[in-house]
Amino acid sequence: MPHSYSFDTENNGYKSFELPGARPHYNPDRPGQVEHIFLDLNLDIPNQSYQGSCSIRLLPIRNGIERLTLDAVNLQIQSVKVDEGEQTFDYDGEQLTIELSEPTQVGKKLLIAIAYSVEKPQRGIYFIHPDTHYPKKPLQVWTQGEDEDSRFWFPCFDYPGQLSTSEIRVRVPKSLVAISNGELINTTEDGEDKTYHWLQRQVHPTYLMTLAVGDFAEIQDEWQGKPVTYYVEKGRKEDAHRSMGKTPRMIEFLSQKYGYAYAFPKYAQVCVSDFIFGGMENTSTTLLTDRCLLDERAALDNRNTESLVVHELAHQWFGDLLVIKHWSHAWIKEGMACYSEVMWTEHEYSQEEAAYYRLSEARSYLSEDSGRYRRPIVTHVYREAIELYDRHTYEKGSCVYHMIRAELGDELFWQAIQTFVQDHAHQTVETVDLLRAIEKATGRNLAFLFDQYVYRGGHPDFKVTYAWDGEAKLAKLTVTQTQVPADKNNSKELFDLKIPVGFGYIQEESTQVQTVTVRVNQREQSFYFPLAAKPDFISFDVGNHFLKTVSLEYPVPELKAQLTSDPDPISRIHAATALAKKGGLEATKALGAALKDEPFWGVRVEVAKQLAEIKLDQAFDYLVTGLEDKSPYVRRAVLEALAQIKTRASYKAVKEVVKNGDKSYYVEATACRTLGSIAAVNLEDKPKEEKVIKLLQSVLEERAGWNEVVRSGAVNGLAELKTSEAALDLLLDYTKIGVAQPLRLAAIRALGKISVGQSPVNLERLIGKLAELAKETFFLTQMAVVAALGQMETPKAIGVLRSLAEQTPDGRVRRYAEEEMTKVQKNIGTETALRKLREEFDQLKQQNQELKSRLENLEAKSQN
Repeated sequence: MPHSYSFDTENNGYKSFELPGARPHYNPDRPGQVEHIFLDLNLDIPNQSYQGSCSIRLLPIRNGIERLTLDAVNLQIQSVKVDEGEQTFDYDGEQLTIELSEPTQVGKKLLIAIAYSVEKPQRGIYFIHPDTHYPKKPLQVWTQGEDEDSRFWFPCFDYPGQLSTSEIRVRVPKSLVAISNGELINTTEDGEDKTYHWLQRQVHPTYLMTLAVGDFAEIQDEWQGKPVTYYVEKGRKEDAHRSMGKTPRMIEFLSQKYGYAYAFPKYAQVCVSDFIFGGMENTSTTLLTDRCLLDERAALDNRNTESLVVHELAHQWFGDLLVIKHWSHAWIKEGMACYSEVMWTEHEYSQEEAAYYRLSEARSYLSEDSGRYRRPIVTHVYREAIELYDRHTYEKGSCVYHMIRAELGDELFWQAIQTFVQDHAHQTVETVDLLRAIEKATGRNLAFLFDQYVYRGGHPDFKVTYAWDGEAKLAKLTVTQTQVPADKNNSKELFDLKIPVGFGYIQEESTQVQTVTVRVNQREQSFYFPLAAKPDFISFDVGNHFLKTVSLEYPVPELKAQLTSDPDPISRIHAATALAKKGGLEATKALGAALKDEPFWGVRVEVAKQLAEIKLDQAFDYLVTGLEDKSPYVRRAVLEALAQIKTRASYKAVKEVVKNGDKSYYVEATACRTLGSIAAVNLEDKPKEEKVIKLLQSVLEERAGWNEVVRSGAVNGLAELKTSEAALDLLLDYTKIGVAQPLRLAAIRALGKISVGQSPVNLERLIGKLAELAKETFFLTQMAVVAALGQMETPKAIGVLRSLAEQTPDGRVRRYAEEEMTKVQKNIGTETALRKLREEFDQLKQQNQELKSRLENLEAKSQN
């Protein structure tokens, strides 16, 4: 998807991952080995129901078991048979307990047959259909098992440690097609109905069993003779090719990297409506959200779909071929699936692009670590397993795989990964199995790395200072681990790492980097390096392989040299950040030149962000030229930067982009949001609010399109106008049911942002609207409501959040709502006064910026 070791939360200052009610979770005792599961279902799609039977073949592994307990939630159980004999059973709505007429005997298989039916299920299986509000919605049925939702659509031993073969026979209307795991072994027609019979011959867990039914267009592809099929809504064949057409090449790439040919008889990707994840890697049959399908214009600057496709495909090895034994080890599969996105980027595009992709993953984790909670990657203490599917499991897991690769080198890394896959194919794995495979394949013991990055929370925060002694020809580097307080030099939060340091020398044809490795294991250490000549720049962590934060405190000349000449793009980005902190005209000019001349678009994106951090008018002059950059990613970053430079000139520049549009949906959307942000600032030359609203309203009325990206940008622009009742009225209009779903969700989320400047009467309207929306059962609507409420500054938001947390069946919504309650609680009482201070401070900053800009110009003139 997409996705214990405790720590002292009071002492490290981080919020606890473990919410009230969290407890240790373990797999249940196994009564035996499930060998096969056979579902025989008859769908009644108009009534959102079905009936059928679930047959489970079980091989007992101990004698004398008198009862079996299966997971089965909200099913109507009609009968239970074992080897054709009726059995007594007890069912409490969550677990089915079967009283066996004969105790188990080792080696004597049981065939359990459960007749049951389901009406209007809440989870596990979803019936999608058109209605009066959304008449064009397709008719579909699809399932979602991860983490523990298969129990909602069939009775089973629902945990990942049980692997079995499976079979699904399903009767559907003849106009529809049914897709499931494995291979299609038979179809039969009977009047208006058709029965599809699918067989999965390789073992897998219950959460990877799937069924998808719809009136799909079927696009055939292949890899080494195996069918590779894309199922999409009819009329979207070109979008399917554009979005998933690289799949056969990806299968070849991953088969080679993992040292194990794709293991299943086919690979299908089914794009479904209203999907509650980005994708789900059901064995041989991945389900994807239909929002991932790209039109021609979206493909200009959207690689999210390509990343999603390779992520879910990677799971066919990591997750499906190798199955995690317990949810606490989910990082093994999710981390590798995320790292496969990096690997594919490197293969398909460049090493620079892969490095930048890794940086984005690291930042994603760092954001969660600093703003949400800190936890070990591997923990079995939680309330619901779905809570583990966070940025620690996904993005931090990816960073850990990369650190293993950096530590071992490419050749040994792939030997280790291939050993892991080959030794555990069609089996369950835990984290220790990966460690053992590394040692078996390479002789290296990486327990030190796992202890620091997997089995405990956190990462090192480095401050690096540099000085050159010209007489002694000595470079001095001081490295401080700032995550550790000054009085705790032996703290368990210290990291012990061997980090390469590079000294760069710029030559006519190329840049030479002399590398030395240092061991960093104390809170503060100084290293001295005798060098033949003063280096032009210094690279800390050459290659930027370690997961960390770093603050560079180098002189401006060294930072400027690093920005232009360090071979590593991430080091150039760190230099840009450090330069922006220095401020001043010299740093501004260096960043402005980099925005124009830097060859890699990823660095130009970061330079644009840093230019906005320098509060000088000259920064605008450089930024505005970036609106003509050939890369849509850079144009977008420039617009985001201009949102922080709230002047009449920036307003005019952004307004032109909104009026004239852009080749990229995302650039247009960002321009709309930025326009609202600039217009909202209380300056003397603030443009008329009505004009801005009218312009954004015209976008809403005229620019419907792919996934409503542009119109959602207009909604976000309106949300910036926090004191405007007219903007609020427009937003409320777009929260009505019947509005295109992506746009409606954006409007719901925007209610939170606009709420903080509204009158008490309008605040009541907002709370009432969100309370009404909170009653809707669709997962994405509930998440949007929680996002909106979490931005509010009224106690009434807490009431709605609490009600939603208590009523939702989804663990992700529940946890998010509880976290946002805490956030709102902190906002109340302090935020109103702070907001006024912030507004006054913004005005002072603006005046100060103008003075500083004039001074910098005067100083520059005096030096000429």
